[in-house]
Amino acid sequence: MDKLAGKGCKQLIPDEDKIPLKDIERNIIKRYRKYLWSPFVKAISNYNLVEEGDKVAVAISGGKDSLLLAKLFQELKKHGNINFEIEFLAMDPGYHEDIKKLLIENCNYLDIPVKIFESKIFEIADEKASEYPCYLCARMRRGALYRKSKELGCNKLALGHHFNDVIETTMLNVLYSGNFKTMLPKLKSQNYEGIELIRPMYYIREDDIERFTETSGIWPLNCACMVAAKKIGNKRYEIKELISQMKENFVDVDKSIFKAAENVNIDRILGYKKDDKKYSFLDFYDE
Repeated sequence: MDKLAGKGCKQLIPDEDKIPLKDIERNIIKRYRKYLWSPFVKAISNYNLVEEGDKVAVAISGGKDSLLLAKLFQELKKHGNINFEIEFLAMDPGYHEDIKKLLIENCNYLDIPVKIFESKIFEIADEKASEYPCYLCARMRRGALYRKSKELGCNKLALGHHFNDVIETTMLNVLYSGNFKTMLPKLKSQNYEGIELIRPMYYIREDDIERFTETSGIWPLNCACMVAAKKIGNKRYEIKELISQMKENFVDVDKSIFKAAENVNIDRILGYKKDDKKYSFLDFYDE
């Protein structure tokens, strides 16, 4: 059945698809420990993403990634040894009424105490950038989440970007922008002082998120944007397909792309950029 086949119904998630909450939570720690829990904890440890006294705003779009992120944080709160606080935020950028109902029902089903705030971002993005609204929409959504996080006294904003997002972003920059730039596991906001963006699902693969979602009775939202649905093409999907094709001949090509950002040899590149200043290998060639 189509995941949105229940659109317009009073209950969007059929009873027969629902899994007891305690089983979903146990699966995160047990059944999917190797694929979800362990890489989540590893990223937090390796990059110091959550620390004592933090107040973390977990952004929930209603998609598979953010719903899992919320549950991972709940489990970290229960089983971890870090003293921190959590707020769960969801922004309604102009969802169809049934889409919003599905978001709320998923959060209720998963016992996520989400705080929903409204905006008109879909409408504004379509008006200001009607041909390619996704970039503007993403920036506006990020800004709205930063503002709400600060309002709630949070010092960190957690997003559900995963391993595949990281390598796809790297390849997008190489092939379409002509630069080598990746998606970092954490980043200090330039416009909202005191807020740090974190990506605790940095090591988690999308295939494993999909398997968990399918076996947990979760009916996640996709983009849910009727504006973007009308537009032609999406470079990220093209890159996703390209990497998939490359893996047929190079099994670990995704790992290599990821590792490349950790192993840049500064003595063997033509140039680089640091603090908005460009450098050439010629600047240091005769030293």
